[in-house]
Amino acid sequence: MKLTLIGAGPGDPDLITLKGIKALQKAKVVLYDSLAHPSLLDYCPADCEKILVGKRFGKTSCGQDEINDLIVEKARRYGEVVRLKGGDSFIFGRGYEELIFAAEHGIESDVIPGISSSYAVPALAGIPLTSRGVSESFWVITGTTRDHNLSKDLYLAAQSTATVVILMGLHKLEEIVGMYSGLDKLDEPITIIQNGTLENQKLVTGKISNIIPLSKVSEMGSPAIIVIGKVAALPDLTHKKILAMMQKETSVKGN
Repeated sequence: MKLTLIGAGPGDPDLITLKGIKALQKAKVVLYDSLAHPSLLDYCPADCEKILVGKRFGKTSCGQDEINDLIVEKARRYGEVVRLKGGDSFIFGRGYEELIFAAEHGIESDVIPGISSSYAVPALAGIPLTSRGVSESFWVITGTTRDHNLSKDLYLAAQSTATVVILMGLHKLEEIVGMYSGLDKLDEPITIIQNGTLENQKLVTGKISNIIPLSKVSEMGSPAIIVIGKVAALPDLTHKKILAMMQKETSVKGN
C-alpha cells in the first residue's frame, strides 16, 4: 500500500511539478484540498475517485482525523492513494502528520514537493524575499497555530531585520499590527496578497500604521499572504523609478 503526497503549488495550475502531474495521471483515488486548483484533477484517469476534503481556513469540510482515516481506507481498497495539497505538503500542510499516520498503518509514502506559496506568491507580485542590501533572510510563519493563537515566533521575527511572511494570518491582522506597533515599527512596509498567482489576484501595500484601513477599503479576504519588511515596498519603488525614467525620456524628446 502506498500514499503519494503531492504539493499542488501556490494556485496557478501551471506551477505544479511534472512529477506531480505524472502521479495524478496514474491515480486511482485522490483526496484533494480546496486550495489545489480544480483543473489539476483533469490529469486524473476518468475512473479515478476524487474526494474533496476541504482544509481552507473557516471552511474545513473534513477534520484531520477524518482525512487520516480516509487515507488508510482508500489505500487498503485501491492499494494506493494520492493526497493533493496546496503549496507544499511539508510547509504548514500537515503532510508529515499524514505520512506518520499512514506509516503506523503499514502504508509507505512517496513525497512530491510543491512550489510553496510562501515565496512564489510574493515573487509573482514583484517582491523578492531577499535582496542584496535590503534583506538577508526571511521567516515563514503560520498565522493559525494549533491553539488558534498568533505564533510566538512572530515576536522574534518582528524584532529582526528579516523579511517576514505570514501564511493564513489575515484574520490576525490587528494582532500583527499591534505587535509591530509595540516595537515602534509603524513605518515598516507591509503587503497583503490575496489569491496569489491566480487571475483574480489582488494586493494592497502600505505601512503598519495604515494597513488595516487600506485592507478594509480593498476588501481583502482569504486566502492571503502577508509580507512585512523593506522588500514589500520594492514593487512600488520600481514602478516609481520606471515612471520617472519615462517622464525624463518624454521631457528629452520634447526638448
